[in-house]
Amino acid sequence: MITRTSQPANGATLISEMKEFASFPKATQRYIRRSLDVAYGRRDPIECWARDEGEAASIRAQARVYKQFDHLRMQVPDDSGLDMIEPFIGMLITVSAFDLGQDRLPNFAAYRFLYERLVGAAARPWLPAAFCAAAALPHLHPDRRRTLLQSISESAATAPGWSSREPVFWPEWVEKVDSKAAA
Repeated sequence: MITRTSQPANGATLISEMKEFASFPKATQRYIRRSLDVAYGRRDPIECWARDEGEAASIRAQARVYKQFDHLRMQVPDDSGLDMIEPFIGMLITVSAFDLGQDRLPNFAAYRFLYERLVGAAARPWLPAAFCAAAALPHLHPDRRRTLLQSISESAATAPGWSSREPVFWPEWVEKVDSKAAA
């Protein structure tokens, strides 16, 4: 576990984010950790995450798509002026569509958790719109679109404001320890 702030993490916030991450299905947890590795180059994602050639191809595709995140982080609009959102939201929807198409983010909560870390806290106001747009695209099966769109709560979709606090919990792969060898 690492924090990305220069200040000590608020313990309650850290624990809350850890609990939220723990509530996701194991496949979702795995995809979030893998995605953070791909986005931030924390380790060789193919060596760490690919169990077969299909997953290796998926990780290579993800790396190509995720190259857009450096640009996205710099383009987060600071207001809702329509002239400011077009380059940002179009790219955010495209990247979101890729991730939702991988079928590992089962709901808005998992998507939001990942994208707060991929883009940053400043992107929070834009995440419901990007999620809904990407979830409604025809590349997803209609049943999957329905499930995703039903997963966003009214309060998340209509929030009057968003926290500007950056996430403090960044899940990482942890190697299993042989308890007999450690003793």
